[in-house]
Order: sequence, then C-alpha cells, then structure tokens
Amino acid sequence: MTRAAAHLRLADPVSDEPSADPDQLLTRVGRGDEQAFAALYDLLGASVYGLARRVVRDPARAEEISQEVFIQVWRSAARFDTSRGSARGWVLTLAHRRAVDAVRHDQAATNRENRYDWSSGPAFDQVEETVSTTLEHEQVRRCLDGLTELQREAVNLAYYNGHTYAEVAEVLDTNPATIKTRIRDGLVRLRDCMGVPA
Repeated sequence: MTRAAAHLRLADPVSDEPSADPDQLLTRVGRGDEQAFAALYDLLGASVYGLARRVVRDPARAEEISQEVFIQVWRSAARFDTSRGSARGWVLTLAHRRAVDAVRHDQAATNRENRYDWSSGPAFDQVEETVSTTLEHEQVRRCLDGLTELQREAVNLAYYNGHTYAEVAEVLDTNPATIKTRIRDGLVRLRDCMGVPA
C-alpha cells in the first residue's frame, strides 16, 4: 500500500467497509462510534438539510435544525430498532418533526408578538392616567374644602374662572389688597394640603 493510500484509509476508515450502510452505521453510532457518526453525517447530512430547508424555507434555520437532528441522532442512536424501519427513514423522520416543530414555534412566537403588539396603541396607560387624574381632582376638592369660604371664593374666581385680582375684588366687593392676601393664603394652604414642596 502506498503512503498516500494509507493516508486516505486513515482519513476515511469506513469508506470501503460494507458497514457504510446507514443501518449499520447507526447501530455503531449507538455504541458510541464517532467515525460511524461522521460517516452517517456525510451520508445523510445533505438529505436532512434539504428536508429542513423545504419545511422552514430559511437556510440558516435549516442549518440549525440539521445540527439539532444530528445531536439527537448521536444521543438516541442506541434506541434505533432496525426491525421498525431504516436508519435513513428514522433520521429523516427526526428531521421532519424538528422542522415542523420549528415552524410551529416560530408561528406561535409571531402570533404572541402580534397579539401583544402595542406599537399602534396609546403611548400611555389610559386607565392609569384616568385614575390618577380622578384622584388628583378629589384631592384638590378636598383641599379646597379646607379653605375658609373667603379664600375658596377668591381662588375659584381667580383660577377656575380666570378673573384678575381687580375683577375678583369687584365681584366680591372687597379691596384688591385684601383679595391678593386671601388668594396668597389660600394657595399656601392648598400647597401644604396637596403636599407640594415650597
């Protein structure tokens, strides 16, 4: 045997053996034979990838599936039963199942994203905003009720009805300086009641 031929034989020890049959290779893989696994991969790798590619369409995803299938083959080859079918059929069945599972998984993920997609919804939580506004209004009402009647009238006229100090003084028939004092004192009490820092 020439040196080159010996090198080729070492590089591919199963190529000229009768055990290059997928059934026999898979049986050897079940016993932990790494060379048989490499030979089985060489024999069925393209078929597994092609089947996965037809199911999932995406080349990168098909590669992932092919790798997962051969990992599964390595781990579960010992359970393969030649009486129930061929090694090729078994490996391709694993590939088909995994590819279909991948499609289902990807579709379920897309459905979840679509179901919970808020990109077209409001930029804020409307319920929280409504509750928060209602609570603020109730607190303002409660704090306004804590003012004296003169302070409450002056604040209402100035802030809720939009009157100037002079107009409030005219409506209440009171000196403008007194109105300014009432409004200032009323706002201080409101600020304290609302818990707003000075």
